Amino acid sequence: MAPPRDPVDDLVDQWARERPDLTFADMATIGRLARVSAQVGAAVESVLAEHGLTVADFDVLATLRRAGAPFTLRTGAITRQLMLSPAGMTGRVDRLEGRGLVARAPDPDDRRGWRVRLTDEGRAVVDAAVADHVANEGRILAGLSPAQRRALDGALRTLTADLG
Repeated sequence: MAPPRDPVDDLVDQWARERPDLTFADMATIGRLARVSAQVGAAVESVLAEHGLTVADFDVLATLRRAGAPFTLRTGAITRQLMLSPAGMTGRVDRLEGRGLVARAPDPDDRRGWRVRLTDEGRAVVDAAVADHVANEGRILAGLSPAQRRALDGALRTLTADLG
């Protein structure tokens, strides 16, 4: 059974009518990826907002949480993992520190550096947020069978590697 038509089908039909010399299958795929990205982004932002977090906040807290006890990393390590500029990292840490979710201390091994530690409150917030985030991801993908999820994951992994 074919999936139902979507707005991208209409867009492609219009282009095909106006430019029959071109093939628009790739435009359809990219258009759907863009729409899914926007919809998933909004769903993720909504769940994280319930915990008082932005996606940027969550990224920092989750990076520290995944590091394991003592949930401390050099700012440079977080910056590299999140592919941020040092200035972008400073802004995020300042905001989270102001909320008591992280603490910053001089790096004893590098006079110019800092270490960022997840506070107990930060750990409680990120643990609650990640549980809801994972459940939300399950809801987002609920319309796909396990086989479709594996196929999509494999295709996206290949595309990511090719673009990387």
